[in-house]
Amino acid sequence: MASKSQSTERKARIEQMRKAERARERRNRVITITASAVVVAALVAFGAFVLNKESEDQKKEEQAAAKPVKGEKSWDAKDLGRDHVAEAVDYPQTPPVGGNHNQVWMNCAGDVYKDAIPNENAVHSLEHGAVWVTYNDKAPEDDVKALGDLVGKTQYTLMSPVKEQAGAIMLTAWGKQVAVDSAKDPRVDQFFAKYVQGPQTPEPGAACTGGMGDQ
Repeated sequence: MASKSQSTERKARIEQMRKAERARERRNRVITITASAVVVAALVAFGAFVLNKESEDQKKEEQAAAKPVKGEKSWDAKDLGRDHVAEAVDYPQTPPVGGNHNQVWMNCAGDVYKDAIPNENAVHSLEHGAVWVTYNDKAPEDDVKALGDLVGKTQYTLMSPVKEQAGAIMLTAWGKQVAVDSAKDPRVDQFFAKYVQGPQTPEPGAACTGGMGDQ
């Protein structure tokens, strides 16, 4: 009888252990499902936040691009020649905002040039919809670095020193130009938003690589 009683108790303990294991498995499943649901919800919320942020940023850029740039000078595109020439061109502006130019463009896929570049090649880049950032010796080093970083991550832009220009920092597109106070001047972002491949571009979508200045 003792042996039978022990067997019954052992079976009872085994059954109890099995019930406990099944309960533990159920709890683990619930925890896993809950955690997964929380992760999915967080990802969805984060995705919605990112999309909303991108939409807001794009809206701000569009609003900025729609406004006139304070202090900007404009030239009638009809008065700017667009012929390809082999000789040097005497431009009326420094840096030039358009006109006849060399048949080879300066690379303008975020290219930052440490030395002066030929105007005739840079003007061809403007024709392709590039924004040309220029500076002289009066520009603070921090501003030059910050602008170089901005240009380096922006397609259809280029940057180079122009010693003879009037303003310390100037932004130029085809038929458009403005002098800004610093790299933090809000007109920098506005000018980029408005004129990088903007409506002033005579040849939108034309190449900004494969030209002069491969580095």
